[in-house]
Amino acid sequence: EATLTAEVRGWLATAECQDAGEGHRFHETTGEELPAWVTHKQVRLEKIQAARAALEAEAASAQTGTERSDDDPSPPPTHADGTLQDTAQRNFTDPDSRILKTHDGFVQGYNAQIAVDADHQIIVAHHLNAQGADVRQLPGMLHRIQANTGRQARELSADAGYCSEENLKALRHHRIRGYVATGRLHHGSASPERRSLSPEVQAMQRRLKQGGWRSRYRLRQQVVEPVFGQIKHARGFRQFLLRGLQKVQGEWSLLCTAHNLLKLKAALG
Repeated sequence: EATLTAEVRGWLATAECQDAGEGHRFHETTGEELPAWVTHKQVRLEKIQAARAALEAEAASAQTGTERSDDDPSPPPTHADGTLQDTAQRNFTDPDSRILKTHDGFVQGYNAQIAVDADHQIIVAHHLNAQGADVRQLPGMLHRIQANTGRQARELSADAGYCSEENLKALRHHRIRGYVATGRLHHGSASPERRSLSPEVQAMQRRLKQGGWRSRYRLRQQVVEPVFGQIKHARGFRQFLLRGLQKVQGEWSLLCTAHNLLKLKAALG
């Protein structure tokens, strides 16, 4: 038995050496090989350490109050002293993406935004980032609407995720009549800046209440939601195929452009 075992091991070792030699000589690969950082423990450890360092840098930036752009991802969860919580995570396949809460649970991905013309369902502005909440997205979208169309919207409806005193003031500043739901945020607890029910939020509550079932806010279900549905179901879009924020932004831009071209084709007959 020992002799046979040794002989079999010898055959396997010889075959492995020969296979490795031929692969090196003929550059043969199956395409199923694991990345080097998975097969080599040292490389994998370095990858994990780099991910942790990136998380700590993001947490430190959030603690110091450094101004964030629309493209900056949501900061990782930290303790009161600024150290990372055990729940802080970073994806190795796409480090730019984040875990986002949806109606169906949680996904690793990005937050896609669109502003849609109510008359023709044309996307007049779009954006994508890795921020979990929508509350910081409105000012940037207003700027993109102006830049893309050369004019600003007269009316705008949005769900509760966009409701904050800052956003309602921005609408008033741009002379846009807003219809923004004032309920809880979709991505967790109510925003701290809304708990006090500022005069801006109270005024919006009265506007929506006065409109009742005829409120312009309800048009959102006929304007924005169908466009997302058409992109997902009619176009067959289920997930982004690229990796990295900049590439995924380009992919989202391409999807929105294709939607608009199809709408224009239908309008022109």
